[in-house]
Parts: sequence; C-alpha cells; structure tokens
Amino acid sequence: MHSRREFLHQAVRKGTAAAVGLATLRYDALARIAAAATGVAGRAPEEMAQDESYWREIQQAFTLDRTIINLNNGGVSPSPRVVHEAFKRYLDISNQAPVYHMWQILEPNIETVRRRLAAAFGCDPEEMAITRNASEALQIAQLGLDLKPGDEVLTTNQDYPRMLDTWEQRVRRDGIKLMTISFPVPATSMADLTARFEKAITPRTKVIHFCHVINLTGQIFPVKDICALARSRGLTTIVDGAHAFAHFPFSARDFDCDYYGTSLHKWLLAPIGTGFLYVKRERIAGHWPLTPANASLANNIRKFEEIGTHPAANHNAIAEALNFLSGIGIERKAARLRYLKDRWARRLEKQPGIRLNTSFDPAHSCGLANVGIEGLDPGKIASHLWDRYRIIVTPIRYPEGIRVTPNVYTTIEEIDTFAEAMEKILKNGIKG
Repeated sequence: MHSRREFLHQAVRKGTAAAVGLATLRYDALARIAAAATGVAGRAPEEMAQDESYWREIQQAFTLDRTIINLNNGGVSPSPRVVHEAFKRYLDISNQAPVYHMWQILEPNIETVRRRLAAAFGCDPEEMAITRNASEALQIAQLGLDLKPGDEVLTTNQDYPRMLDTWEQRVRRDGIKLMTISFPVPATSMADLTARFEKAITPRTKVIHFCHVINLTGQIFPVKDICALARSRGLTTIVDGAHAFAHFPFSARDFDCDYYGTSLHKWLLAPIGTGFLYVKRERIAGHWPLTPANASLANNIRKFEEIGTHPAANHNAIAEALNFLSGIGIERKAARLRYLKDRWARRLEKQPGIRLNTSFDPAHSCGLANVGIEGLDPGKIASHLWDRYRIIVTPIRYPEGIRVTPNVYTTIEEIDTFAEAMEKILKNGIKG
C-alpha cells in the first residue's frame, strides 16, 4: 500500500497537461485576488465597496454565463473557478479507486475542513458537523430533541418552509405544539423582535427556533439577545443561519446558541451540497442523530455525519472556498453586498408604486432584499424579468415581492440593468 506522500508524488509526476492547466488557474486566481487586496490595503471596506477595478478582479475569478443576470444567489451560488476546479480534481482522484483514493486519501482530510470552518464560525472543531445543506443540519437539530406531547416550539411565520414542515411533522407524530409569532416587514427594531418572542413564551415552551436572516426579506435577527432570553428561561435555541454565514461578519462565540445550521453553497461559494451544523458540546451526547450511529459515537460530533457512502470532493473543496473568502475579507465582502443592494434599492424606492420590504439599516440587512410593485403579482414580475431581460429573481408570496440576491461576481451594469427593467415595468406594466 502506498503512503499518501508517495501517492501524491506519483499523481504529480504522471499528471497531464490538463492537470497542469488546472493548477495554473487555481494559483493564478488566488494570486490575482491577493495582489488586488495588497493594492487596497488600509482602505475602509465601505470605500472599497465602490472600487470597480478591485471587484473586476474578483469577477474574473468566476466562470459564468454572462448572457443571463443571476440575482438568485440566495438559492445557490456558482463557485469561483478555484473552488470548482478543486471539486472536479477531487472527483477525478476519487474515481480512480474510490475504496482507496476516496476513503483513505481524501476522506480523512475532512478534519482539516472541520478545523478551518470552526475557526471561521467561532467554535471548537469538536462542535462542528459537516452536512450537505442547512435543511439537513437543522433537521438533525429539530428531530433529535426529546420532546413530549404538549411541549411547545416557538418560531416565526416567516421561517423557512422546510423547517416549518419538519416541526409540523413532529406535531402530527409526537403531539408537540408549534407556536408562531409575526412581525412587521421591515421590522421596526431589534428590541421589538426580541420582545415578541418574550411575550409568546409560555410555561410549556421548550424550544425557540428562528432565522439569523429571514430568507424572504433579508431581515437580520438579534441572535445574541434572543439566545440570552432563551437561556434565562432554560429554553433550547436553534438558529437557522442559511443566509448568514460568509454573508457578513459575526462570531458564534457572541451568540451562545445551542444549535446553528447553515448551507455553504450560498454565501461561502462552496460546492453545491455542503453545509454545517454547530452543536454546543454539552448537547452532543443527549442529541439523537438523524441517521442512527453506533453507540460508541454518542459523545462525538461526527455521529451527525453518519449518512452512509458520500463523496469526499464536496466537503474537501470547502477549504478552497474558505481561502477565497479570506482573500477578499468578510468585512470587505459585506460592504460590497450592501453597496450592490443599496444601489438598486435606493434608486427604486423613489418610484411611486414600489414597496421595499427590506430595511436599509445595516444592522437589519446586508445583500439580500425584497421589493414589490403595488398591484402586480411577484410571479408575473419574475417571469417578465426573465422573458424580456434574462434576469433571474425569486418571487415571494409573503410578503409579496421579488427577492434579489447579488453576489461578489455581480457587476454594476447588471445591477443597473435590473433597476432599469423594474422602472420600465412601473412605467409600462406587464403586457401579454
């Protein structure tokens, strides 16, 4: 049996010209981003957000179809070339002899990814389980809790539908009660959001489940305050962070939540089918995994990863996505995303008939926003934008509007094209 070092040596020695080409693309992309960052060192993120020469270097790191304008990166985002090439490279290595190359060479390196993700999130690596998406991560949290008939779970009426469906199944199957609160769109204040949860707590409440960022409107929630409220009442907290991690800066150390789930193929730009679940260390032993694991793993975060045979390529390529994020800097990225959001939203808010469902307050929102046109169905707006302009947005039924989510590869021209298209709809309506 070859050692890992011998294997890698042989892989390099026998590499083809194509493999060398991939490596060149890989290192060139990171080198260009590093060079661009060096050239702007010391400048404030808000100033850098408007530097198109810098962001042009970031845009060139992606392989995209520029005949369409993709403003639905909140669903899933394309990965930069360096991440996608790593993903394909790991697949090629796996396919040579999966039982050896995938299981013995690549799979053990998940521990490096775990360590780096934990550092970026702000937790111990032994509290970080790597999953396939936020839904899987959150369902592990939701379905693994011991709850009795009559126990109440408190959430909001704007939480992610799949997570609400998961609780509804527990209502039908286990006899628990699901309680929901509502809140204004946009929210009036962070204090009001916390107060609404506090008023809804009853003696039967056991769990508070809420979004860090509402996927419908981009509303950011006061995670720290809600978790502190829950701790003071002895309640469990589950935070849906699908739209928060790698979107704007924060540290889990500030929150002290019990569970936190996210997808990595949205804002981190990792391969499709990647996510993670944070479980507070003292919660691990008593929490049931979604897929049964051996009893020897009872106190091991890895029991939540026991899903059977799965590709190593997806989760190993997360490392390159973390490198890409580090090359930009999370503060700089968040400032750019807010700048792109504000550019189209400030332009449209002045127009009669526009209903903006997202706050401009940077404490309340970042790059994800929702806008509606009075009297027009959001589905028809989305269809018209696609049919006429090849712009992709997401229609939202409540609150009525379209969700707009640019990313770091989005150009100013694309943002302005979207705003102009919306202005034409306001002026001319939708015909046909």
